[in-house]
Amino acid sequence: MTIAKKVVNYTFNRLTSLFCRINADQLALVPTEGPLIVVANHVNFLEVPVLVTRLGSRSVTGFAKIETWDNPVLGYIFDLWEIIPIQRGEADVGALREGLRALRAGKILAIAPEGTRSGHGRLQRGHPGVVLIALRSGAPLLPLAYYGGEEIWQNLSRLRRTNFNVLVGRPFYLSAEGVKVTQAVRQQMTDEIMWQLAALLPAAYRGHYANLSKATEDYLRFPPTSESNLLLAM
Repeated sequence: MTIAKKVVNYTFNRLTSLFCRINADQLALVPTEGPLIVVANHVNFLEVPVLVTRLGSRSVTGFAKIETWDNPVLGYIFDLWEIIPIQRGEADVGALREGLRALRAGKILAIAPEGTRSGHGRLQRGHPGVVLIALRSGAPLLPLAYYGGEEIWQNLSRLRRTNFNVLVGRPFYLSAEGVKVTQAVRQQMTDEIMWQLAALLPAAYRGHYANLSKATEDYLRFPPTSESNLLLAM
């Protein structure tokens, strides 16, 4: 890790701790090595610095809209964090290749299937880009949910700290098992991934996935308990 990256990470770690009460103990459940797709909800700007600066020596990358680099300061920081610029609203093949390359290098690739910030914290319907990466890479997926950060601006205006919570679920794999991956199948796979996020969140944050009784797991493969424990202990 470069000195510049260490300085930026330390600064953002301290700033987020100053303005928020970070409850991120469950990040200890994230495997310490090997390729991993972290699937998370996307509320606002807080999630990236919280995740990147609190996973120790793990190399984390993810996607961000290419317009972010129009801001030279943010562009510099995202380059330090090795964030991958992506063109929204189209199939950005180059960005997807970079994501697959990061996984082959044993990195964590963080993906927010909602595609954009919700602002309010309630889950929006997921987009199927994550399915392509999961099937092509064969990497395990780990659901990671945030809540509380949606109150940051209101709390700052009142000089209050924000309770920011991070919850980690069970790792699993995505499998088509010979089924033709049509558009409908891709969306079902995406929804099944999103249901795993919804199950982690308090009911008020589940949004589009509020009714957990509708959840399916047809294309999810959970490791046996012993293997799952091994993954979490890595």
